[in-house]
Amino acid sequence: MDASKFQLAVSSNTALFMLLAGIVVVAVLLAAFAWGRRIRARELPPPKPTEQPHLPKDGAVHEIREYREPEEMPHDGSRLLPHELKGSSTHRSDSQKPPADDDADGFGDGSSFGSGGLGS
Repeated sequence: MDASKFQLAVSSNTALFMLLAGIVVVAVLLAAFAWGRRIRARELPPPKPTEQPHLPKDGAVHEIREYREPEEMPHDGSRLLPHELKGSSTHRSDSQKPPADDDADGFGDGSSFGSGGLGS
């Protein structure tokens, strides 16, 4: 095998280009770091422990559970336009008793598709 046919070393132009490219990459990274530090210095500092929110004197706010009912749609054949709809599609139910379960096993009709059951 004659090794003189292959160029084994990088030419001086390529080596100079690679060195300059490396210097440019390092300069860009340093500039980005300095720019990020300046932006971070302009931000507000994190709040001190005394400035943190505290629980109310009467304790933590508790979850409110209530049963909701959907708003009734007109049954006279007319339709509602978007501007006639109310802001919420549900309202608080008059009866706060849980809905009755018609299923004898106590699971109701709340199964989902692909739940792994044998089906009915």
